[in-house]
Amino acid sequence: MSGIRICRDSGKNVPEPPTCLSSGLLGLPDPLAGRPQGLLCELDPPRDPAHSCRPRLLGRIPVPAGAAGGPRGLHCSLDGLLFLTAGAAPCVHVLDLEGRSICHLPCHLPGAGAFVPEDVAVTAAGLTVVSDLVSGAVHALRHTARDPQGRWVTVGTFLAPRGLAVDATGRLLVTDYVPGAVHSFALSPALEPRAPASILGLEGPCWVGPGPDGGLTVSEEFGDVRLFGSACQPLGSLGGLTGHAFGNPAGICTDVEGSVIVADEQQGHVTLFPRAGAPVCLVSEGLRRPLGVACAPQGQLVVADAGDSDIKVYQYRSQLA
Repeated sequence: MSGIRICRDSGKNVPEPPTCLSSGLLGLPDPLAGRPQGLLCELDPPRDPAHSCRPRLLGRIPVPAGAAGGPRGLHCSLDGLLFLTAGAAPCVHVLDLEGRSICHLPCHLPGAGAFVPEDVAVTAAGLTVVSDLVSGAVHALRHTARDPQGRWVTVGTFLAPRGLAVDATGRLLVTDYVPGAVHSFALSPALEPRAPASILGLEGPCWVGPGPDGGLTVSEEFGDVRLFGSACQPLGSLGGLTGHAFGNPAGICTDVEGSVIVADEQQGHVTLFPRAGAPVCLVSEGLRRPLGVACAPQGQLVVADAGDSDIKVYQYRSQLA
């Protein structure tokens, strides 16, 4: 099956023959200090040369103790920090790629109390943003001289916000599950939403991520992964363009070469959709319910597995070069 190429002039996808966000954190005390944490090394055995293109497992990071559940949202910042939401914990865990806890960001709204974040994203300016499915809102953590530890501010309200991402221009992307929409907007320095836009007509949109050439990708629950261009124009779907059959596509990300990577929670594997060529199953062995996926700046691939509550770290780019 051939890959896809986005034709910028026509806005269409045509077959092509085959030819692979920064955080300004303030360190906060970590209540989990002293508990067992960090990277549990479980290296793969020597691999068959025929499978040398497969990412190599570097290790597993257990979800922090006290999360009361598996991973929910996953983001890797430009400086290689993992931002994780997990279980019923009213906070965002911040870890390095070896699993060491950097800090945690308590989720508490003045006058409203604690909330449980669904997904998390970090802008290039270091602004941490989370979706709050229960309250139907998106909150951003604002740091000021008077409040150096930060205060959560509501920057948008929606019916059922789930997935979050930041596009190539710095706009926030939010999936809205019930109305079947993806909303995008910029934030002013005062954290006020600007220039809002929406993509409608989706079926159960769950997760969203940047797409090739400044576009975006959206996974639909038990459906397909939809592609949109930089002007939000529809460009088809990965299943329709490649013939790939998804089970339940979940987390999605795009690597530095514009290839889309999708975690399939039902089928238990992570698949690469290159800009040209057939889809490639990157990882299947050892995965139970891969929910989130992210590319790290040093070539690692990070997968949040809700089946065993582990964050699995793979060496990715050097294996595909």
